[in-house]
Amino acid sequence: MAPKLTKEFAQKLMEIKGEVRGVAFRTDTEYILREKGEEDLKKLEDKMARLGYPIKYKKIETMTFYPIGLRPLSLLVVRELFNFDDSTIKKMGFFATKSSFIIRIFVLPFLSLKKVFFEEAPKIWKKHFTIGQILPVELNEEKRYGILRVKNLNLHPIYCIYLAGYFCGILEMLLRGYKISCKETKCFFRGDEYHEYLLEWR
Repeated sequence: MAPKLTKEFAQKLMEIKGEVRGVAFRTDTEYILREKGEEDLKKLEDKMARLGYPIKYKKIETMTFYPIGLRPLSLLVVRELFNFDDSTIKKMGFFATKSSFIIRIFVLPFLSLKKVFFEEAPKIWKKHFTIGQILPVELNEEKRYGILRVKNLNLHPIYCIYLAGYFCGILEMLLRGYKISCKETKCFFRGDEYHEYLLEWR
C-alpha cells in the first residue's frame, strides 16, 4: 500500500527542475469530471491545497508552463483520493491522447507510423516538457513492435505507468483495428539509466 501523501513529500517533488504544459492537467480534469464528477474534482483541489500547492483545474491554461513536480503530485493525489489502481492511471494516460489538442495537431495529420515514431514523437515531447527527451530506438513494422526510450525525466513511478497508457493512445491513433500494448522494460526507479517502453500491436 502506498504511503499517505505529506507536505514534505510534496515539497520534494516540487524541487524537481523543469516544467510541463498545462494541457497535461486539463486532460486529467476531463477524465475526473467524466469518471467521478464535479464534487470529486473539488475534493482533488482541496487535497492539493492542503498539501500546499492549490490548483484550480478548470482555470489551468493549456499552453502555459507549470512546475513539473505538480505532474506526479497531482496523479498521486488522484490515486490516493479515488483509490485508482495502476490500470486506471494507465487509462488516464490513454485518455489524455484523445483529448489533447496538441496530440491531435501533431499526430493525426501524419498517417505514417514511421514518420510519427522517428520524427514527430520527439517534437511532441518538446511541446509538452522543458526537460527530458524521447528517443526512438527501434521500429519493426513487420514484427509489429517499437521501442521508445525516455531519458532525463525521472518524476515518480506513477508517471511511468501513465506514460505507458499515453504511448498506447498515440499508437492506437495510427494503427486502428489492432490490440495495442505497452510495457516499461527498463526504468530509472528499478536501477536502469533510463526508461524504455516496448510497444506491440497484434
